[in-house]
Amino acid sequence: MSAPGLDPTFSDLPHRRLGDVALARAQELGASHADFRLERIRYQYLGARDGILQTASDAEDLGFAVRVVHGGAWGFASGVALTDHEARRVAETAVAVAKVAAAMTTTPVELAPEPVHDNVTWVSGYDINPLEVPTREKADLLVGWTERLRAGDAVAHATAFLQQVQENKYYADLAGTRTTQQRVRLQPGFEASGEDATTGIFDSMGSIAPPAGRGWEYLTGAHWDWDAELAATPDLLAEKLVAPSVEAGTYDLVIDPSNLWLTIHESIGHATELDRALGYEANYAGTSFATYDKLGTLQYGSPVMNVQGDRTQEHGLATVGYDDEGVQTQTWDIVRDGVLVGYQLDRSMGHLKPELNDGRSNGCAYADSSGHIPIQRMANVSLMPGTDDLSTDDLISRVERGIYVVGDKSWSIDMQRFNFQFTGQRFYKITDGKLDGMLRDVAYQATTTDFWGSMEAVGGPDTWELHGAFNCGKAQPGQVAAVSHGCPTSLFRGINILNTIHEAGH
Repeated sequence: MSAPGLDPTFSDLPHRRLGDVALARAQELGASHADFRLERIRYQYLGARDGILQTASDAEDLGFAVRVVHGGAWGFASGVALTDHEARRVAETAVAVAKVAAAMTTTPVELAPEPVHDNVTWVSGYDINPLEVPTREKADLLVGWTERLRAGDAVAHATAFLQQVQENKYYADLAGTRTTQQRVRLQPGFEASGEDATTGIFDSMGSIAPPAGRGWEYLTGAHWDWDAELAATPDLLAEKLVAPSVEAGTYDLVIDPSNLWLTIHESIGHATELDRALGYEANYAGTSFATYDKLGTLQYGSPVMNVQGDRTQEHGLATVGYDDEGVQTQTWDIVRDGVLVGYQLDRSMGHLKPELNDGRSNGCAYADSSGHIPIQRMANVSLMPGTDDLSTDDLISRVERGIYVVGDKSWSIDMQRFNFQFTGQRFYKITDGKLDGMLRDVAYQATTTDFWGSMEAVGGPDTWELHGAFNCGKAQPGQVAAVSHGCPTSLFRGINILNTIHEAGH
């Protein structure tokens, strides 16, 4: 099958002409930098419950934006009418905003240098655009999933859903960069719920399949065994409903990638955004314990901890060819041998700290629509597998008294990304190196450095999986971005385990 190309209905839009008009007007008005983005984002969501399609919605967001630096200050404006007159007006408004902002700007805005990327195209890695698959076919699949789940004795209700996004973006700036991109991503899932008649305990069991930068082929079993997971879920739910409640205390943990990705996101991904570490997000999303003065010295974790930022990972949710400042995307180290060695940067942050990344942004600017200004957003931040080819069973065999954690659920972390607790989909007691039945009501609690410092071993490449989320939030006004986190199964020693039922009574 040939690789997909740019959607011709986007290519036919007058993005290049409007960009030229807007940039020329910004330059006439004295902007030292100006960039133009025209975006079209298509969304489709389907949801089914108990054999019935309940939701089918389509939406489209189309517009353009102009961002300038004028008088050392940012200016930004956007519009939706695709006319030359509107392009000029939006550029004029952006410059007018910058002139007002200049009086309040104490540190002039400067951008790290970036080579010119003229007339380049990038399309994400997928085979079949899910938005081109008939809605009936997708609805039948989801309805069928719920019917299969409800065949299990423990299942009272079942839901299934599919979120799909096609994002097209044209970028141009005064330096001469012109990029046109298209990426597709989707998030499928299902959940079965039920109640134990004897105890009255109600619980659920959901899919642990990750969202992915893939196409419809993901739903047909090419990259995930949906049939096996659907068949196993009712029995997993039945076992969970009658599982004993955990005894709080200290345990060794073996954590599956389907759970560990979220701990990476919250305790590493957000903590190493440089704008947060420098205090720029303090008003809304908090700061970071991993402050800039700790670069090169902070013992983030044990020596087996190696973490990379990556905007190029195939099928990653944060993967693009070029970011929203025209920067070609890259891969770089954030934690090496347990020590903090890098941050995530956009061009303004790259200029502030030129000793990072050879004075260049590492491609972390993104806006979730044409109506929002690009901000520094998270890359695909991933824990690297070990050089020893350890399997999950190998790691479990090292544990005398512990818990194996699978699937994500709720979480809580403080505004400095330091004190946290996480739960999961399912938990298995480990006794003398073997799984010993399910547990319930489990949460693990630690500080970031204590937790990662307790990591004794990471699994080999065969245990590494790419998970992630569609809904990472940041900024005021709020923006949402999708991001992936890869990791291997990993072994942690001496972690504090809470009983969530007992904690809820405090």
